[in-house]
Amino acid sequence: MKMRSKKLITLFLSMAMILQLAGCGSSAEQAEENDAAVETEESTEAVTEEAAEEVTTEATEEEPVTITIWHQSVADTDPVKRIIEESVEEYHKLHPNVTIVQDGVTGEQYKTKIKTAFAAGEAPDIAYMFGGGSFVKPYLDAGYLLPIDKYLTEDTKSKILDGMLENCKYDGKTYTLPTITFLANLYCNTEMFEAAGAKYPTNWTELLDAVDKLKAAGYTPIVLGEKDRWPGMYWYDIMSARQAGNDTLNEAFKDTSKFNTQPFVDAAAKMQDLVKAGAFNESMMSMSYTEMIDGFAAGQGAMIYQANWIHPSFEDAEAATNGKVKAIAFPVFEDGKGTITEFSGGGTDGYYVNANTEHPKEAIEYLCYLSERIGIEGYLDGAGLACWNLDGVDTSAISPLSQDSTELMASGTSYITWWDNILPADSSETYKDLVAELLALKITPEEFAEKMSKLAPTDLN
Repeated sequence: MKMRSKKLITLFLSMAMILQLAGCGSSAEQAEENDAAVETEESTEAVTEEAAEEVTTEATEEEPVTITIWHQSVADTDPVKRIIEESVEEYHKLHPNVTIVQDGVTGEQYKTKIKTAFAAGEAPDIAYMFGGGSFVKPYLDAGYLLPIDKYLTEDTKSKILDGMLENCKYDGKTYTLPTITFLANLYCNTEMFEAAGAKYPTNWTELLDAVDKLKAAGYTPIVLGEKDRWPGMYWYDIMSARQAGNDTLNEAFKDTSKFNTQPFVDAAAKMQDLVKAGAFNESMMSMSYTEMIDGFAAGQGAMIYQANWIHPSFEDAEAATNGKVKAIAFPVFEDGKGTITEFSGGGTDGYYVNANTEHPKEAIEYLCYLSERIGIEGYLDGAGLACWNLDGVDTSAISPLSQDSTELMASGTSYITWWDNILPADSSETYKDLVAELLALKITPEEFAEKMSKLAPTDLN
């Protein structure tokens, strides 16, 4: 546009100079100059018309663009739901030609929906993907997802905390950006613990003692919603880590025959010890994840083991647990190899761009905008832990539970993400089924371990 302006200015200056020369010459010269001026004017009009056409063409390049995004943030207490909804409106104000259309479905339903959509060629421009590797890897291997390096600026990369971007790469290419990261903790209702005279457990013996005291005081010691299967999986994830240690877990993921060894049998036995001790709610097999979270927030149990994305529910102004919950590391086992600084979590979910999107540049630009907003605002609102630089951000209002989680993560020496994001898809489903059978006392610890040894190994590094 600047080059065209310079051309027009030059032409107008030339006309002015010609007219000035015409005023100084003879009448014949003036006539000739007048003719030249007419020709110049016609030429100028032609150039102006050409410039106008170019401007019109340039304007049409800012044609309306619609970007679709699917996610699983649907709960009203989930800060990410609000962030996504607000980003749709605010991004449109910043980019009037871009319209974002968002749609959310939760949990297991989302996994089915996104799988079906990609297979049918009907996937959105941007799709939420669970972190950890095994869920997203088939989509990467199939070429469904687009590397974003071409449109990723140094400015954006400089805002991401060290090491976090590495989790977003596959075969040396960047496919997403981090948002927030997660850590699983044991959450304790401080009011119930105090009333029962129970101690916050630091080891297995103290956990069993707390269960006994809480039951005696009339409280449900642990709330678990196993209808969706994965909440129970979290319990075996961490209990096997405490029994075997994270190094042994990593070996078993690659050689599943190692699941049929004593540490994993012992972890399964301890799971059933909790069931037999009446630690869990009687409705655990029919209770959904949402009912579990709502139940704990309503004061229906003294403990729950979950990731830090549940903080907003527990700290909601109307929740019975508001100001009455403490996050602690899961207790160690006196006979185990795991340590108090080994955690479940540490991964980060993300949003990925469809390789077949008609608007890759616009989709990636919105991806960058949204990821940073979730990374900062989500942390401030208690949805997860920070992956983005917080310099200049007021963190004084961070909630007590987020402060607890931040301190626990800072103490960590080893992290293993959720097993259903590590094991191959079919094996992860089998694993969750086996944990449900273990909790329902339908199989023995030995049978559980033997069946686990038949799972396919992870193909992740």
